[in-house]
Amino acid sequence: MKIGFIGLGNMGAPMAVNLSKAGHHVTGFDLAAPCPSGVTSAATATDAASGQDVVITMLPNGAILKAVASEILPAMSKGAVFLDCSTVEVDAARDVAEKCEDIGVGFLDAPVSGGVGGASGGTLTFMVGGSDASYDAAKPLFDIMGQKSVHCGPAGNGQAAKICNNMILGITMIGTCEAFALADKLGLDRQAMFDVVSTSSGYSWSMNAYCPAPGIGPQSPADNGYKPGFASELMLKDLRLSQAAAETADADTPLGATAMGLYETFVEQEDGKGTDFSAMLPRFEKRGRP
Repeated sequence: MKIGFIGLGNMGAPMAVNLSKAGHHVTGFDLAAPCPSGVTSAATATDAASGQDVVITMLPNGAILKAVASEILPAMSKGAVFLDCSTVEVDAARDVAEKCEDIGVGFLDAPVSGGVGGASGGTLTFMVGGSDASYDAAKPLFDIMGQKSVHCGPAGNGQAAKICNNMILGITMIGTCEAFALADKLGLDRQAMFDVVSTSSGYSWSMNAYCPAPGIGPQSPADNGYKPGFASELMLKDLRLSQAAAETADADTPLGATAMGLYETFVEQEDGKGTDFSAMLPRFEKRGRP
């Protein structure tokens, strides 16, 4: 396929490289990041999008997505697919989908899970919203860039799946960190804590696969000084998206709101920015009961 790729940062660049290595012709554009090896550099986003079968975007937020869409849609071919892999507001994705439909361009919102390692290794999971026809057209690309793609329904549903998943993740990580901090103060050995919880009803991905306690369980950012696999500020972004969506949908999400508030404090008032989201554990270790 002829592919345009806009947004060649930490996630976008390796995704574009994997598509190029698979034999697709990839033309890339980014305002700041260099074009990676194997990807043809375009002077503008419009140049990257012009005449392509699929245009992929990986952008920081919904406002930038809508601005880029306004810029590139006039240059896109009728019948092409606009595949957005950013994590943005559900409403932003649906707004761009409507603009695409008006001009005969397919649209998919396909946020990812798996981080930079998954982008490099081609093991991402894609949560996809959009039409069956557009999903079928892009499926071969998902198979190159990731290990799994799930078609979640119409446009916006990919974003809905991502923010619901990450709301659960934020909540369970806080609960896991709280429990370790409590166990420490009760004199319970961390390994014993892990051995019990990881095989009991407290089992979770946050405990079993991404344990926030150094030296316990599989390798995780806790074993590397909490250098981010998934940064605290990105968790805060996703929790904010979840609460914006909850407000729009009139959904009661008290734990999601509490998790957002805790990560806001951690990132904006404490030392959480630039650390992994599991660095909530040393935060709780240092605190007594309010």
